[in-house]
Amino acid sequence: MGNRRRLWILGILSAGMLLVAAIAPPISQPVEYHQFADQRTYFGISNFFNVASNIIFLFVGIAGLMFLLNVHGSIASKVFIEPSERWPYLVLFASVTMACIGSIYYHLAPDNNRLVWDRLPIAMGVMALLAATLNERIGPRVGVPLLPVLIAMGAGSVMHWNWSEQRGAGNLNFYIVVQFYSLLAVILLGIFFPSRYTRGTDVYMALALYGLAKLAEIGDRQIYDLGHVISGHTAKHVVAALAIYWILRMLTKRRPLPHSME
Repeated sequence: MGNRRRLWILGILSAGMLLVAAIAPPISQPVEYHQFADQRTYFGISNFFNVASNIIFLFVGIAGLMFLLNVHGSIASKVFIEPSERWPYLVLFASVTMACIGSIYYHLAPDNNRLVWDRLPIAMGVMALLAATLNERIGPRVGVPLLPVLIAMGAGSVMHWNWSEQRGAGNLNFYIVVQFYSLLAVILLGIFFPSRYTRGTDVYMALALYGLAKLAEIGDRQIYDLGHVISGHTAKHVVAALAIYWILRMLTKRRPLPHSME
């Protein structure tokens, strides 16, 4: 199968997912979502562990930004074949840093209005990762122009959900597509197209860790009931931050493949 045909398949699949999101019955945000298992208060901070565990996002986000902003000269050529490939990762790590602030704000008093500021940087970060994968698997001529489009789609999915909630008919469909189909698209790009860099399989480890984080989120109460030490949602924050760290680790270790420099 040629590359052009693979691109057509991905394009049609992506359009199909957006169509499904548009015509499928709307999925609303369950009210009980905000009732997290661990609601303990320490030092006057409600939901302390769900709040405090977000600090790890700040550390990883700033570490990623510092690495990217300090990559110059010959070192830069070992990390990025073209300088423009840096932009999606800058957006990704900036989004992770903002996610720390947004998630802290949300967990101090969880409700739908505050959840917007938690989800907004997540959606933008996921789309930035997709743009980075397009750069590395297809080329910057595709990934770089699509970066602002993808970021707008990610932010728009959250804004659409919030708008629909304000109208009393919550619709998470587009946000679900952004968060989950985009990660599936990253996997499909990895299957269909070879990476232009070493360490290309590291992204699968990052996605596996993110998947584990989502499982911990689903098992919030069950994990907390094991001993009332840590809840699934707190564990989700830690494991999701580890997934982002794995991407940073990939960037620090990878090198362009010889054929990619031709």
